[in-house]
Amino acid sequence: MKKYIAVFLCGALLAAFLAGCGSQNDTPNGEVYVFNWGEYIDKETLDLFEKETGIKVIYDEFETNEEMYPKVQAGAVQFDVICPSDYMIQKMVDNDMLEELDWDNMPNAKANIGQSYYEQSRAFDPENKYSVPYCWGTVGILYNKTMVDDPVTSWSILWDEKYADNILMQSSVRDLFMVSLKLNGFSANSTDEAQLQIAKQSLIDQKPLVQAYVIDQVRDKMIGGEAALGVIYSGEAIYTQRENPDLEYVIPEEGSNIWIDSWVIPKNAPNKENAEKFIDFMCRGDIALMNFEYITYSTPNTAAQALIEDDDIRNSRIAFPDLNEYSGLETFSYLGEDADELYNRLYKEIMGE
Repeated sequence: MKKYIAVFLCGALLAAFLAGCGSQNDTPNGEVYVFNWGEYIDKETLDLFEKETGIKVIYDEFETNEEMYPKVQAGAVQFDVICPSDYMIQKMVDNDMLEELDWDNMPNAKANIGQSYYEQSRAFDPENKYSVPYCWGTVGILYNKTMVDDPVTSWSILWDEKYADNILMQSSVRDLFMVSLKLNGFSANSTDEAQLQIAKQSLIDQKPLVQAYVIDQVRDKMIGGEAALGVIYSGEAIYTQRENPDLEYVIPEEGSNIWIDSWVIPKNAPNKENAEKFIDFMCRGDIALMNFEYITYSTPNTAAQALIEDDDIRNSRIAFPDLNEYSGLETFSYLGEDADELYNRLYKEIMGE
């Protein structure tokens, strides 16, 4: 009996060894762990990266910055590349959670990302040490022209009882408060509790009119005609217009958030060199174009912009707006732990009403 067991164990060990050799051959140059927003990359670009580099991509997704942060902070999974938004990058820098980038390993990131986007990034990464812009855009109102017969110029239309149960709001803390803060004439980066209490009360007053607080679902609901008005990111607006020509996007006159999502490498990433190879690959003009055409979020990659063949897209006021035409545009800043706690507490009070 022991003989058969020994033979079996030897066979099992040999099989395991061969399987290990096989996986090693499949990924001769190791792995890279990527943590990104949902539906925020063309998965074909991941396949191309694996084929060209021999580096296996292990890919995971999150829905909000606030969901992503504690997972990275806890360190249960060691990610190599993450794509947070501006203010969250600032928070991660302040808390010593990010590695400085080696720009010599990322020539495409240096050559292809427009200088104006690096300048904008200095609001949250003052010396451009930690982040490479991936996508950018604005937040505005998407509305269905067949369901809305009023001019859509102000955030105030989202408080019009005429559209009760036909309004979609963002379930992201900062985006939700931004709408109300701007409506009331305050900064989207306000830490004044009196102003935030006014914004909170406006959102509580609005709540009976709101059909749902959503993030990605606003896109499908608006395409399907399930709502008349929704707060949406500009990149989603481009996609929805392709699917439903009755939809229109507006940046309200009170101003809004202009945001940048960027690639960063967390502290003590196990595969930093592979992470920089991944970021640089994503900054290649043809790859950036693939991602732009798939996710429809504005690309800061000037090489990709030059490759866009569709004149309507290249000249789109949604994809590439002239920001000088708008006032009151603000990039979110990290406001500190006390402000975070205040925003989160007030948000819970709104949702609990």
